[in-house]
Parts: sequence; C-alpha cells; structure tokens
Amino acid sequence: MIAFILLAAQEGGGQVAEIARTFGVDWAHLAAQTISFSIVCAVLYKFAYRPVLAMLEERRQQIALGLANAEKIKAELDKTESQRREVMAQAYAQAAHAMEEARIAAAHVRQEEIQKAIAAAEQIVIKARESAMLDHDRMLAELKREVGRLVVQTTSTVTGKILTPEDHRRLAEETAKQVAA
Repeated sequence: MIAFILLAAQEGGGQVAEIARTFGVDWAHLAAQTISFSIVCAVLYKFAYRPVLAMLEERRQQIALGLANAEKIKAELDKTESQRREVMAQAYAQAAHAMEEARIAAAHVRQEEIQKAIAAAEQIVIKARESAMLDHDRMLAELKREVGRLVVQTTSTVTGKILTPEDHRRLAEETAKQVAA
C-alpha cells in the first residue's frame, strides 16, 4: 500500500501531491519512518504484547480456577453444614432416647426398691408376729406355771395337808388343761 502512495506521489499528479506539499511531506522520510514503525510494532508484538496477553490469559484462567474452587468450597461448606445439622439432630435424638431409657430404668429401679421395701416390711411384720407369738407362748407358759403354783398353794392351804410332788403335778396339769380350754 505504501508503494502505491509513493508511486502516486512521484507521478506528481493530483491532489495527493498537492496535499503532501502543503503539509511538507518528505516521501523518503515518511517511507523510512513507516518501515521503522512497522519493525517496532513487530518487535513489541513479539516481545511485549504477546507475553502480556499470555500473562493476562493465565490470570483469567487463575481467576476462573479460583472462582471454581470457591464454588467447590462453598458447596463443600454447605454439605458440611448439612452434615453437621444431621449429626446434631441425631445426637439430640439419641440424647432424648437415652434420657427416656434412663427414666424407664429409674422407674424400674424405684419399683424394685419399693418391692424390696415391702418385702422387708413384710419380713419385719412376720418376725414381729413370730416374736409376739413366742412371747405370748412364753407368757402363757409362765401364766400356767404361776396359776398351777397358786392352785397348788391354794389347795394346800384350803385342805390343810401337804401335797406330794405327784399331787403338785396332777393339779398343775388339770389347771393347765382348764386354762388352755
């Protein structure tokens, strides 16, 4: 393209040559500067612009990767939070179940202790009755002996005679039979 412009300018014709003269264009310098500028653009493109573009692309990829990782982390965090809630719900359920089992066990132990206390009380009552029966029997035996002794003494006083051991025994037996009836 530059070659066409130069050709048109050398032919001396036309408006382009007149505009170029008006602005003081030196075609040789313009061509040299255009070539120098093209070389500088090519060098900058190869050594500056392409690495900057590569670095920008790498940064874009890193940002995209970071956003993807952030999304993964957020998803994992949400999953972990839901698992935590689930574990807490299970823990609350297990705690409630354990408390209910403890209440049942406590009621069972309380019932057993009540039964043991009732059995112990019944044993005490039975022993007290047995003891009362033994005391009653002992007192009854003492009473019989005392009554027998009194009967023998009264009989010997009333009859005025001395009773033999055989008489004492016979009178005691008869009195015991009468008291028992």
